[in-house]
Amino acid sequence: MKLKLAVAALGVALLAAGQAWAQDIKPRMIRFGYGLNEDSNQGRAVKLFAQEVEKASGGKMRVRAIGAAALGSDVQMQQALIGGAQEMMVGSTATLVGITKEMALWDTPFLFNNGAEADAVLDGPVGQKVMDKLQEKGLVGLVYWENGFRNLTNNKQPVTKLEDLNGIKLRVMQNNVFLDSFKSLGANAIPLPFSELFTALETRAVDGQENPYNTILSSKFYEVQKYLTVTNHVYSPWIVLASKKWWDGLSQAERKVLLDAAVKSRDFERKDTREEAAKALSELRAKGMQINELSPAEANRMREKLTAVHASIADQVGRDLWAETQAALAKVRGGK
Repeated sequence: MKLKLAVAALGVALLAAGQAWAQDIKPRMIRFGYGLNEDSNQGRAVKLFAQEVEKASGGKMRVRAIGAAALGSDVQMQQALIGGAQEMMVGSTATLVGITKEMALWDTPFLFNNGAEADAVLDGPVGQKVMDKLQEKGLVGLVYWENGFRNLTNNKQPVTKLEDLNGIKLRVMQNNVFLDSFKSLGANAIPLPFSELFTALETRAVDGQENPYNTILSSKFYEVQKYLTVTNHVYSPWIVLASKKWWDGLSQAERKVLLDAAVKSRDFERKDTREEAAKALSELRAKGMQINELSPAEANRMREKLTAVHASIADQVGRDLWAETQAALAKVRGGK
């Protein structure tokens, strides 16, 4: 009898806890903006995030995914989040550098050798420390997604050596590290929002750009670019952001729904992106792009040209954070 009563009491307690949890979740419509098309790796991951949020909230919290930069560029959406006019977005960490200087860490050329190193640092204490800095500026970082290793395309000439970059009008993100890096390599670096890039390439306002294979493919840059050089010069993360004004008004239960969904979307997105990247290069070749690979010697020449950029990034983000990052990388690499 005592056991039955205990079981019954436990059932009542669990039911009450479940009801309290449900009461902590209010009906909400969440506008989630992103830059790429719906059928991109970004679009697929936003869709999964929306499904997870709806499922975990019992249908109360719904995500309205708005892609193709319909809510503006990354910079415009960041400002909308800070002002509380939009709830969530995913975009480049590079465009956040003007808001939070520590974000410049992720723009370091040749920082990561592979995705496993990037995952370990981004998802570890260093990545969290950088993400937490956003809260001072009105943004909340949830997780990092993968954009991927960036590679160079242009419509002027094959780039097989450092000197081939001389004078190429190259679109870069609105970010000083990217500007300084490509100026150091001899290119005429021109900052432009991603939403304006295809038209700028099509009208020859710029000769080239640099992005991961997936983005080159999903954005159909092969229609307006002839040459692709495999440089893997920067590993580029995306970051899922929420408006702090909005986030501060959520209950713990609502935040948990969003964070859990964000982690699931992160794991899905990275796997999806890496599988897609493995296929994208051959697809770009099949669509008529001429593919060139930098020799190790030429890649090293580029690295040497960027030594001053590395030093300036260390100064910008803080020598302590730079040292923590190098220590984290050494740990991942087994002290090699």
